[in-house]
Formats: sequence, structure tokens, C-alpha cells
Amino acid sequence: MLVKSYGSAVYGVNATTITVEIDVSAGFKYFHVGLPDNAVKESQQRVTSALKHVGYKMPGKRIVINMAPADIRKEGSSYDLTIAVGILAGSEQIFTEKLADYIIMGELSLDGMVQPIKGALPIAIQAKKEGFKGFILPQQNAREAAIVSDLEVYGVNNLSEVIDFLIGEKTLERTTVNTREEFFAKLNETEFDFCDVKGQENIKRALEIAAAGGHNAILVGPPGAGKTMLAKRLPTILPPLTIHESLETTKIHSVAGKMGKNNSLITVRPFRSPHHTISDVALVGGGGIPQPGEISLAHNGVLFLDELPEFKRTVLEVMRQPLEEKRIMVSRAKFSVEYPASFMLIAAMNPCPCGYYNHPEKECVCAPGVVQRYLNKISGPLLDRIDIHVEVTPVAFGELTKERISEKSATVRERVMKAREMQEKRFAEVENVHCNAQMTAKKIQAICKIDDAGRQLLKTAMERLGLSARAYDSILKVSRTIADLDGAEEIQNQHLAEAIQYRSLDRDSWAG
Repeated sequence: MLVKSYGSAVYGVNATTITVEIDVSAGFKYFHVGLPDNAVKESQQRVTSALKHVGYKMPGKRIVINMAPADIRKEGSSYDLTIAVGILAGSEQIFTEKLADYIIMGELSLDGMVQPIKGALPIAIQAKKEGFKGFILPQQNAREAAIVSDLEVYGVNNLSEVIDFLIGEKTLERTTVNTREEFFAKLNETEFDFCDVKGQENIKRALEIAAAGGHNAILVGPPGAGKTMLAKRLPTILPPLTIHESLETTKIHSVAGKMGKNNSLITVRPFRSPHHTISDVALVGGGGIPQPGEISLAHNGVLFLDELPEFKRTVLEVMRQPLEEKRIMVSRAKFSVEYPASFMLIAAMNPCPCGYYNHPEKECVCAPGVVQRYLNKISGPLLDRIDIHVEVTPVAFGELTKERISEKSATVRERVMKAREMQEKRFAEVENVHCNAQMTAKKIQAICKIDDAGRQLLKTAMERLGLSARAYDSILKVSRTIADLDGAEEIQNQHLAEAIQYRSLDRDSWAG
């Protein structure tokens, strides 16, 4: 008997419905076709054992399983449940008319228990789009899929529950999630706050500007100055995620299997901090079975690279395209997948290998020329994409012992949101530009206009400080953001002067 059950395959951050055709007829042997990988082929042993433990059996007949469309590679163990119920229906051990109404996904243990899967959210979105009535999946993934409205989502723990539901002997409890309620309930949940940081007011100001304009930033300072502590608090001053951004971010984490048990929505901006030993593929995504990398997991959030010069040169260079285009294309011989990668890059580094170059109290012990070689590990094209360079100095003892509470993240966030609103209006008719950092050279000329006095100030700064040509556009973009924070229509001289301060690494005198 020929039956069809339905599963789904995830490519990039989107899903494709897979029709699993199962023909059980007279004869022997088990055939699995339709480009299954080894994990899919091994389902025969898992399904056989799982059926035995729940009181059914693998039929001793000729079984042909075709996974259509047959030209798309099927990967992973998530089809076990789809195949198991199809074999039971095809061998007439169960009788049901519900198979056509549901996407059924889940990995089977040998005892019939159902294990979690990756990509539940994009699969649920596609199931709703194609008119399926519901989605049967592991209990651990049910809340994640249930944020898709108008789709019946049933979480199951074992194969018996699925069989009983399909033949009508038992009902399953539908998992429901009020998406808006869930979103707003956890929108401002965070364990960090800017008020935790003692002193460092100038660095907080620089990060506020970075958040207001979406600028990438690099913090340069000795060990223990607070670079990591400040970076971890940056997401708390960025504008809250919108529902659209939340769903988009959740899809990526769902595909990567990073959602955790019984989670539904990601409601706070991601903060990813990979170790400097990370590989190219782990950072940008890819692999034999393509998966999102750290830059995609940081989508709509912050990617923090601590000890920047310690990262391999090749790892840093592959970030050039995603920093520019806000997406990454992973290409293989037979297919390509695209992952979104719109993130803010915050980097931190010591000024030299020993960490104490330009330190007010400790002496640098690096040999002549070592500081310059250390800085040269970061290429010009990468620095070109970092608008704000900030020198972080150690916090004085007096600042550490002060009982005065610093400004809270919520207060800073309000100013950032007002500046972002101005930018949204400014770029309302410009495609793919939402903040000042994303302006092209042509837009900078049109929007970042300065008067003669400002032009003279910029000229003097570039000559005296030895600023590079690449600093010019960055200074104009940052000064536009500072003006937005002030609520000013035009860029004024004080805005330019402050922006010029944030170009430390472009100065000829920086490394002696």
C-alpha cells in the first residue's frame, strides 16, 4: 500500500516541505531513495527498534521510501517520526486519514521516545503557508513552533502518543503561545546595566553614540580597564527588538539549534562573544551541513570580538562582506544558502602585546617596532568599517569607591531611541538604510553637510593628527549621529570636534 506523510527540510533560514512516499508491497528489502544522507538512512534501525518497543513491528515486506523532491539533499535524523508513521499506515497496522493534514517531525530513540529537532520555527511558518492543519513535533520544540498563529501545534514525548492521536484513540493537548504577550513580557529582561560600571563616562558616551547610529566600535586599553564589561552592556541601550526582528532572530537560532528547551521567542538583542581561536566557518557559517555562524547568531544584536589582534587574519578578513552587505552567502558545489548578518561589531584589544603601552602608571616592556607590528595585524579594510575608536584608560581608585549611582541603561536607551527615530524618518525612502552607519558615500555628501568653519576644523584635524583619508567619511557619519542625539538639524562644530576624538587608530602618533 502506498501512503504519503509530510516532513520538512531547512535550507538557510527557510523550510521546504518534503513528501515522504512509502510503498509497502510483497517482497523483501528496504530501499531509501530521494538523496537521503547517512543519518536519514540509519533511520531504519531506529524506527525498527522504536516500533518494537511500542507494540508494533517493522513489516517483513518490500519497503520503498522516496523523499520528494528527490533532487534536494535530506539531512539529519528529524524524519524518523515521519517515516515510522508512514510505514505503519503503509503496512496497514494503523488506519488514519490525518497524515495529509500534518507535518510530522522528530528523532526517535530506540525505546520510542521523541528527541528534539532543529528549525522548528521556519518549519511551522512554511506549514502554515502551505495550508497544513497542524504540526506534530517533540515537546521540547512545541513552544517555539506555537508562536505561529492559526497552526495547531502538538508536542509529543513518544511514538505511542502520535499513533494514538492519528488513529483517534486519544487527543493531544495543543500548545498555544500568545506571541505578543510573550514578546512584551520579556522585552526588557537583562542581567546587565550601565549603572554597574564605575567611572568611564567617556567610554559610555562613545558607546551611546555607537548605539544611536549603529556604528561599529573598537575599544583600545590595558587589561582590566573594563572593555569587556562595557561591551556586554551595549545591548541594554540599543532600541528594543521589534516583533519582526524578534521572529527573524528566533528563526536563525532555531535553525542552529540554540533555542534551548521550551523556549519560544528571543526578545532581547543577541550578544555573541566568540573566542579568538574560532575558525572561519564557525564565524561566518557553513560546514558540510551548512549552519549559521556567529555573525548570523548576532543578527539584530552585537558581535563582540575580544583581543582582536589575536584572531587569525583570515577569520577577520571574511567579515568584510557581511559588514558591508549585512548578509552572508555560503556557497557549495550543488547549492547556496543565505544567512542574514546585520550586527554591530564591537572589538576590544590591548594597545600592545604586554598591554601597557600609553598606560599612565605602568611601563610598556615591548621592544621597538613591536607595537606597530601588533596593530598591523588588523587590516586597513577592516578598520575602514569601524567608525569609532576609543582609548579606554584604567579606572581610578576614587571612582571605584564612589557610592554615586551611574546613569541607568533605560535612561540612555531613551536618548538612543529618539536619535534612531530621526534616522528612520530621514531614510524612510532609502532602501536598506536604517541608520547613519549604513550611509553610502553619496548619501554622506547629501546629508552630512558642514559649513566653512566645520570644513576648516576637519582640515586642520586631518593635517595635525595625521588622520587617514578613510577617517573622513567616518567622522562625518559619527558627527551626524552626535547631532541627532542633540536633536540638531545641522552638524555643528562641537559635533565634529567630538567625532574627531574617536579616530585614535588613524593617528600617525598612535604607535610612536
